[in-house]
Amino acid sequence: MRHIEPAKLSRAAAGLPAMGFVFCAFNNSYKITPVMFDLWMRLLQAIDGSVLWLTDGLNSAVAPNLRREAERRGVAAHRLVVAPRVPYREYLANYQLADLFLDTLPFNGCTTASDALWSGLPLVTVSGETFVSRMAGSLLHGVGLAELVTGSLADYEALARRLAQEPEFLAAVRARLRHNRVTSGVFDAGRFCRHLEAAYEVMWQRQRHGEPPASFAVVPQR
Repeated sequence: MRHIEPAKLSRAAAGLPAMGFVFCAFNNSYKITPVMFDLWMRLLQAIDGSVLWLTDGLNSAVAPNLRREAERRGVAAHRLVVAPRVPYREYLANYQLADLFLDTLPFNGCTTASDALWSGLPLVTVSGETFVSRMAGSLLHGVGLAELVTGSLADYEALARRLAQEPEFLAAVRARLRHNRVTSGVFDAGRFCRHLEAAYEVMWQRQRHGEPPASFAVVPQR
């Protein structure tokens, strides 16, 4: 239940367009593969006036390298906006300036995906075959937005484009997220703690009775 302050910056002060669509990709820069970057550039080309909002990496070469690669793909460098690193509360507030969070593959966002959803920013992801490629999808299932989990990069691109081109669709998703984030178990640390303690109790009782290890389910309790 982290407090979300109103964004201190305006879009203009953050270097973002007042009216254009803002794709946000705050995952660490090492998660941006050429395939993913190609897809993002196609989205910018498809959505007039849109920008890609990235976070400043620990390596000073990241931003100029990405801008150079954008230009090589026919996208003007200024359409990549880089957010400086700021205190955590300001960072959470900044998510309110964006329209849609773009996840990465094969390494999803974890903390960033959680932060985006908690801040009310919808997220699209691709579900892979590994733990790290399914983290964001798990969060989306948890907040009742499973339709934002795609099975391929083509579906991911199509969904992101639809959300950017259909304001009513995006608004409906945002409204559901605002409601679900405070009612789902994803952000309910107390409930998670109770479930974990119940699981430990089952394991301890099995050990006391000499039973072998086995899979089991904990009955959800609010």
